[in-house]
Amino acid sequence: MPELPEVEALKDFLTENLVGHEIVRVLPVAVSVLKTYDPPVTALEGHEVTAVRRHGKFLDVETGGGPHLVTHLARGGWLQWKDRLPDGPTRHPTAAPQGRAKRGSSLSRPGKGPLALRVALETGAGFDLTEAGTQKRLAVYVVGDPREVPAVARLGPDPLADDFDEERFAGLLAGERRQIKGALRDQGLIAGVGNAYSDEILHAARMSPFRLAASLTPREVSDLYGALRTTLTEAVERSRGVAAGRLKAEKKSGLRVHGRTGEPCPVCDDTVREVSFSDSSLQYCPTCQTGGKPLADRRLSRLLK
Repeated sequence: MPELPEVEALKDFLTENLVGHEIVRVLPVAVSVLKTYDPPVTALEGHEVTAVRRHGKFLDVETGGGPHLVTHLARGGWLQWKDRLPDGPTRHPTAAPQGRAKRGSSLSRPGKGPLALRVALETGAGFDLTEAGTQKRLAVYVVGDPREVPAVARLGPDPLADDFDEERFAGLLAGERRQIKGALRDQGLIAGVGNAYSDEILHAARMSPFRLAASLTPREVSDLYGALRTTLTEAVERSRGVAAGRLKAEKKSGLRVHGRTGEPCPVCDDTVREVSFSDSSLQYCPTCQTGGKPLADRRLSRLLK
């Protein structure tokens, strides 16, 4: 799933390529991605893009005099920029089929394939929103104000904001009777950190993902804050200037423990281990984070339910 650094990089990329250009057509190929219907997506057409912003993991394309296009890419979603969109436009989902599309054609059956939504500019360039996999969670909102999106309205502070200091971070964790891994991933507590970067932050802080947030000492909170800011800042810098199509590979190359089960820890050379859950997993280094003790896997133990 794209997290704060990747969405920040997409924001910068779209700022460079969208701002100052007119949206001439918006085609929702998979109607299920649309989470709002008033105003319709066609309300974006004819308006110039004036800014692109990030709210946690949400992308916000702002138009002058028109609505906002707010997108959450979720786990399988991605944005694919095209300097020249295909000449044969993708069929609108409400259009009746006109025969089988040829292999390699830009035409596709509504709701079939990865293409979910296409946005075209007056230059002929534009972008596609795509989603891989069977779990369709990509979400697109057309709203007058991004805060009309409930999940945006509930977002906690941005961890890279200038006013997000150590004191504020400590205040957020005070009284949190949850494991620190879950607290870092809670978008209502801190916006933008997901499964991958929470693993990376905890590894950098040399902290067990199962520590209770409220049990951290002031020194541990300080170390965790430093790891949070450094990990995210470095990830943003690595992603800066990278083309949208290469951001996923750039993210993976910069991860030290997440997604690296069985590989040697780059700090101590111990083996990176994993704890699996029903729909996700976490990775950690026993030597760096848990005093050398492997954590129980929830698939094998009921003790951590």
